[in-house]
Amino acid sequence: MANESSTAIDYRLFKLISEKPEISQRNLAAELGLSLGKTNYCLQAFITRGLVKVDNFRRSDNKRAYAYLLTPQGVEEKARVTMQFFRYVEAEYETLKREVAGLK
Repeated sequence: MANESSTAIDYRLFKLISEKPEISQRNLAAELGLSLGKTNYCLQAFITRGLVKVDNFRRSDNKRAYAYLLTPQGVEEKARVTMQFFRYVEAEYETLKREVAGLK
């Protein structure tokens, strides 16, 4: 299992690409709170694994404008990562709830 940090990054990256396929890497990095280099690395890993494909905007005046699209495999992986992320968040919530109860 991937560590919680990479699962959270993967979850947020999948979510942002799904919601804003035209987002620039710079804006993606800002929204993720990661460096541009780390964001590029993560995005390239998704592309290499066949989870995301890159498409140029055909009618864009900016020929460097891209759309990041989830592949069918990417949609499946997004569902798996989402479930994994929510299980982690739920476990974290239960741990915090027990800690708060112990303090009372």
